[in-house]
Amino acid sequence: MVAKKGKKAGENINSRLQLVAKSGKFCLGEKSTRKQLKFAKAKLVIVANNMPPLVKSEIEFLAMLGKVGVHHYDGNSAALGTAFGKYFRVGVATIIDPGDSDIIKTMMQ
Repeated sequence: MVAKKGKKAGENINSRLQLVAKSGKFCLGEKSTRKQLKFAKAKLVIVANNMPPLVKSEIEFLAMLGKVGVHHYDGNSAALGTAFGKYFRVGVATIIDPGDSDIIKTMMQ
């Protein structure tokens, strides 16, 4: 039962990310995420589980300073890129405007 719930939650997150990719604004990558955090435009940061610990902690620190939520994505960077509909790896993604998705409300709970 637990495995089905985890798989369903993962699909739920992926469907919300696809909705953000279609109707909202987002940035992909570490460098653009840092810029968005510094200029206080980010609403939510999503980090893949295979990011280097130093980079992950730096992004978490910048997000804490900007009072932005951080979600640790269960999949690796290839799965995160695929969730956004891209054919390349994405280690860090920033949601600027969620559009029609309710991802920020659900991730912050």
